[in-house]
Amino acid sequence: MSIRDIPVHTLADVPTALAELLGDKAALIVNVASRCGLTPQYAGLVQLQRTYAERGFTVVGVPCNQFMGQEPGSAEQIQEFCSTTYGVDFPLLAKTDVNGDDRHPLYASLTQAPDADGESGDVRWNFEKFLVSREGEVLARFRPAVEPEDPAVIAAIEKSL
Repeated sequence: MSIRDIPVHTLADVPTALAELLGDKAALIVNVASRCGLTPQYAGLVQLQRTYAERGFTVVGVPCNQFMGQEPGSAEQIQEFCSTTYGVDFPLLAKTDVNGDDRHPLYASLTQAPDADGESGDVRWNFEKFLVSREGEVLARFRPAVEPEDPAVIAAIEKSL
């Protein structure tokens, strides 16, 4: 099964498949949190969305509360925070486990990809980023501290388009 075929739920709890959500777009899939020191990365993610959306790209935010409870809110609270504070206009999925026994199948696939240091496996923290091609191939993995505007992220997105 391709990553694009994996069933997911939107933040509004609407069941879909990643392919339906993305259409014919490459995507940067990011586990996000509202109360994290890295939360300001939302601004960079919004900028990526605005810069590349017309070229067949989208960001997909995946709220996760597994890292020190930094995404404790309900779906409504998450949506309000994201739209009001950062103007998030990219898709958000339902709150998801990215590690452990209840790891979502999407993250079971994504975490097989290595980062620039060759390390794969568990997501290390909030705002770990996975670039997925239009065909569903994981093209790159970026550690949480790598900013969305980092030249390596921009170059990988440009190459994917």
